[in-house]
Amino acid sequence: MRPPPPEDLRQPRQIKRHQKWVPSLEPHRATPTTTTTVHPPSEGALPPSDKKTLFLDLDETLIHSWTGDTPPPEKYDFVVHPRIDGQDLTFYVLKRPGVDELLLELAARDFEVVVFTAGLEAYASLVLDRIDRTGVITHRLYRDSCIELDGGGFTKDLGGIGRDLKRVVIVDDNPNAYALQPENAVPVRPFVDDLKDTELKGLVEFLEVLERFEDTRDAIAYYRLKNDVKER
Repeated sequence: MRPPPPEDLRQPRQIKRHQKWVPSLEPHRATPTTTTTVHPPSEGALPPSDKKTLFLDLDETLIHSWTGDTPPPEKYDFVVHPRIDGQDLTFYVLKRPGVDELLLELAARDFEVVVFTAGLEAYASLVLDRIDRTGVITHRLYRDSCIELDGGGFTKDLGGIGRDLKRVVIVDDNPNAYALQPENAVPVRPFVDDLKDTELKGLVEFLEVLERFEDTRDAIAYYRLKNDVKER
């Protein structure tokens, strides 16, 4: 059995249930369950910015990682060794195809890039140090900026971290993560080990549309409609 992903490390016997994949750019109108705040983001948690903000999830969106007593996977890009709850752990990390190209594209465009992950900082910070060598990612938000759901898992409230929702996009594989602001979400297929995956290539194409709209939610709606027409 595959060990739990990094966001479940505090509950090592509880394997995270996989969410049903939501097709790219189709907003998920899920209603979050009753929540218990762990360490919610405080108002204005991020310094002011006049740029549009792209919030990127980490695990299963930009990378996938393995840990535990199982043998290392055949394919991985690098290894990190965080110390969590007094234990020294080893994670084998595989980058999603296109992640390097996405970061290069973001560096060339006028966006604020923030990673917003439910992973623990001890783990996620080491991964981000490896995939973002040039500092494209301007801010990092970890599990202590999320809201814990009573039934397990986390959601991310974009409304309490000092950003205008008209200028915000969240990219995430988990519908629970953006359930509070689904109209700001660009869903992606969860990534595990498919080296032919093209989700991030589609995200680069979306950035071109995003630049043309003042309200990011209009850009998401337009791009979704455009893709729907193509598929007919």
